[in-house]
Amino acid sequence: MKSSVAIFKTNVLEPPVAKLLVRSLKQLLPGSKINFDLEDCDNILRIETSVPVNVLEVTHLMRQNGFAATILS
Repeated sequence: MKSSVAIFKTNVLEPPVAKLLVRSLKQLLPGSKINFDLEDCDNILRIETSVPVNVLEVTHLMRQNGFAATILS
């Protein structure tokens, strides 16, 4: 089964916040591998899932929580 990967640039800075966002994103995309790379200059959010990632849903969830997310790939 081919997996789908989406990478977003975010403005998330704090690991505890990233952890809460991952929890919310996993409710939106159950069974997905989701993580933040806050060491990267773009504070990367990476989502790997077996279904295509709905970019609008992800950016909306991030915006609802007060953060920006811009798709990179």
